[in-house]
Amino acid sequence: MGKLERIAARQDRAAGRGLSRRGVLLTGLGSALMFGFTREAGAAQTFPQNASLPGNGAFEPTIWCAIGPDGVVNVNIIRAEMGQHVGTALARIIADEMEADWDKVRITYVDTDPKWGLMVTGGSWSVWMTWDIFRQAGAAARTVLVEEGAKLLGTSPANCIARNGRVIAGSRSISFGDIVSHARPTRAFSPEEMAKLPLKPASERRLIGKEVKALDIPAKTTGAAIYGIDAKLDGMVYARPKMPPTRYGSKVVSVDDTDAKKIKGYLRYIVLEDPSETVPGWVAVLASSYPAAIRATDALKVVWTPGETAHVSEKDIIEHGRKQIAEKTGGSCVFNDEGVDAAFSSAKQVFERTYTCASVLHYQLEPLNALARLQDGKWEIHCGNQWQSLFLPVIAKALQVKETDVVMRTYLLGGGFGRRLNGDYAVPAALISKALDGKPVKLILTRSDDVQFDSLRSPSIQTVRVALDEQKNLKGWQHHASAGWPTRVMAAAFMEKGADGKPYDQFAIAGADHWYDVGPMRVRALDNDLADATFRPGWLRSVSSGWTPWALEAFMDELAHELGHDPVDFRLSLLTAKGRNAGKAPDSVGGASRQANVLKRLVEKCGYGKTQLPADTAIGIATTFGQERAMPTWTAGAVQVHVDRKTGAVTCQKIWLVLDAGTIVDPDGAMAQTEGGALWGLSMALFENTEIENGMVRDRNLNTYTPLRLPDTPDMDIEFVASTEKPMGLGEPGVTTIGAAIANAVFNAVGVRVRHQPIRPADVLKGLSEKTPA
Repeated sequence: MGKLERIAARQDRAAGRGLSRRGVLLTGLGSALMFGFTREAGAAQTFPQNASLPGNGAFEPTIWCAIGPDGVVNVNIIRAEMGQHVGTALARIIADEMEADWDKVRITYVDTDPKWGLMVTGGSWSVWMTWDIFRQAGAAARTVLVEEGAKLLGTSPANCIARNGRVIAGSRSISFGDIVSHARPTRAFSPEEMAKLPLKPASERRLIGKEVKALDIPAKTTGAAIYGIDAKLDGMVYARPKMPPTRYGSKVVSVDDTDAKKIKGYLRYIVLEDPSETVPGWVAVLASSYPAAIRATDALKVVWTPGETAHVSEKDIIEHGRKQIAEKTGGSCVFNDEGVDAAFSSAKQVFERTYTCASVLHYQLEPLNALARLQDGKWEIHCGNQWQSLFLPVIAKALQVKETDVVMRTYLLGGGFGRRLNGDYAVPAALISKALDGKPVKLILTRSDDVQFDSLRSPSIQTVRVALDEQKNLKGWQHHASAGWPTRVMAAAFMEKGADGKPYDQFAIAGADHWYDVGPMRVRALDNDLADATFRPGWLRSVSSGWTPWALEAFMDELAHELGHDPVDFRLSLLTAKGRNAGKAPDSVGGASRQANVLKRLVEKCGYGKTQLPADTAIGIATTFGQERAMPTWTAGAVQVHVDRKTGAVTCQKIWLVLDAGTIVDPDGAMAQTEGGALWGLSMALFENTEIENGMVRDRNLNTYTPLRLPDTPDMDIEFVASTEKPMGLGEPGVTTIGAAIANAVFNAVGVRVRHQPIRPADVLKGLSEKTPA
């Protein structure tokens, strides 16, 4: 984009004539595209403009922010926006520490560049990972502005303070914009220098934890915000895949496009050759419009030789996991304390239960899509993505080019929930464009395509055992969990090593490594290789923490009843905060005592054990620690359910949640995240699931896949514990306690234990019939 075009674009934006979301057209004017990395017309196009950026006389103390001569503060965001207002949360960390005027804060979602480091949005990491560096970046900006402002005011920095976008010395003040305009500061800070800067105490925070305007709402409301599915390039063609019968190993035998040629707009088909082995057996259909691509793909006839998993079922995967658990060897142990085997061999009683969970789909609102082209020797991938750093190398491998020759242009995501951590959908778009000599290609999957290609949450099976002595004291603990391992499949280098030195997928066991004091523990993660071979296991909101607490907390309830203890008192007695459960700075200060505190507060709120409820209605409770032991969000949840004895239907009437996530940066975002997570937990517990049939998912659309509907949404009462500790994550924790709390509530209501999720009416009826004498 030349100078005149840039000036015209700025003038149009200043006049309120920004591009509409549906009308955007990327015209191919070199690397400085509307969504390019260049900051004058960067990804901030999706949000209110007039941010003064470097190159326009702005001051850039770090790569994370810049202050313009007009006082506008621009914050660079490397996390993906998918409805969670992550830009608002992160920008307010810098703005608070800087003492910026929030009305003058803007955000830019940057494209890929090595200088940004790890670009990933998942695991509830965004605020947690960014907190320290953004506070330091804000402090760096404030330090220079106060220094330069003091000079302009003719005084010393010691006599000045920064407030709301101004440096103040007594009765005189000067705006940040005027400081930049007149002093033209150039001082920059190294990471080492930033780490030494003094930070504001919590008592002086004016934006963090306060109610402020979300920066992304106006553009989303007016339709100016641009999602990946909206992106267009001049001269592009559309593509849709013809899905093979198995995720892996399918080979194309023949293709007949006789009927496809009858579709107006059909161009051709391409059998993809993929060196990265991301989309083996794919055939892509090209057309001049997307409707034509849909119809032509339906008309195309392809014969495949399917892969080896063509007859694998969900039952096969679960049974394979059951055999893995029965074997004493295999897998990796997160905890493998000395004395576990002795405790079980000498036990007076071993109490054991097994729990299973079905496959779950992401079903994000925006279907998978990607736009690819070769421009000026660089491969551009236009899409929304949650883990750019992970899939840039994969795309480069598929194209057989250097990683530096690939760039991902940043767009908003119409839902992610972990699906777009896996950027596999960008690979076929790039391959199709390569087959067309770099011509722009927009690949869009239909809903059914999306479902078949999903990186679904693997079905799982878990067995929990406890060793009891003659007095029924807990002497040892085992938790074995088998599921497909998404991290091994897609990011093996990120796997951790267990106590036994073997690598394991921490996102296939987190939640089982609990904070209870139960004696020596063995927590074993098992990779269900049959699941891995059948589909690509994925990270789905809360990942294993969506199903490991289901087993753990249902088991804790069963164990408490077995021992004749109140389930709440029993849990509290085990949350001793001793040894490895004591916690440590900066992430788990207080350890299990903070989990005990949220559980106590929850009981006060919901009246568990004290409230008189109608027949077949009861409250169940559960508690856990959010996404990961290394960054715990202490969570306690309760649900009130009613069970219909005639139909077996379980109705969730109310949800209570109490969370200690440390400092709450963005209260509105935190509440929305927790509400959404809780409803997803409810949906997976009672409504949604699919099964693997003949190597593929059974349910292809919402006529048979049945997530939570609006009429089934219960009342919710959510509370965050006040804290000044480091902020933890909130994208996942809302999910984690709901399933187990529902299972425990069902037992409290009608005396039936359910051990499979989702809990279907047939399961409840079966339990009721088994309780009723013949």
